[in-house]
Amino acid sequence: MAAMEAGGPPGCRVYLITPPTLEPVAFADRLAAALDAGDVAAVQLRLKDVSDDVWRRAIDVLRPVTQARGVAFLLNDRADLVRASGSDGVHVGQEDMPAREARRLIGPDLTLGVTCKGSRDLAMQAGEDGADYVAFGAFFPSTTKDVTNQVDPEILRWWSELMELPSCAIGGITPENCAPLVQAGTDFLAVVGCVWNHPDGPAAGVKALNAAIAAAR
Repeated sequence: MAAMEAGGPPGCRVYLITPPTLEPVAFADRLAAALDAGDVAAVQLRLKDVSDDVWRRAIDVLRPVTQARGVAFLLNDRADLVRASGSDGVHVGQEDMPAREARRLIGPDLTLGVTCKGSRDLAMQAGEDGADYVAFGAFFPSTTKDVTNQVDPEILRWWSELMELPSCAIGGITPENCAPLVQAGTDFLAVVGCVWNHPDGPAAGVKALNAAIAAAR
């Protein structure tokens, strides 16, 4: 199992989310290139409206690519598949499975992340429910989700000063706009488009984001 670890002060690490539609074998090469390009804390497999068989096939192909590089491999929503598939944990949203139920399914030793949007109350509750990190956002307009209320980066500063539990920032993050989030104390930057849609390929996307994190410190 690969552990998802925060960078620690003044650390901030890349957290890669897969595109919602992919062909696992072809995508495996792109994933390997991204992970070999620089520091990545975790990969979250996020598939939408697909069968369990499609999930299992994608996990079987992509989990070894990720874990062989010491990177945590997390599933979006599917806590029921984590242990049997050898994955490292799960990320659940507020409209998905309750955090307590996800924790029960994956056990005490694997990683649980919880979406908290822009709510301090939800973040505190997630911590009580056994989350290993809380995710705030969206901070910017996103190409993967409709953003109705953008979140103020100040919530990251509040959380990092108050709590030891790591935070993850998500939503429209790019190398060009991530500095305020890094400086506010987030532990992870969750990204999709700025890596997978980078004009020079995903390796260039990871390099650019890590360079931006270093510059923001």
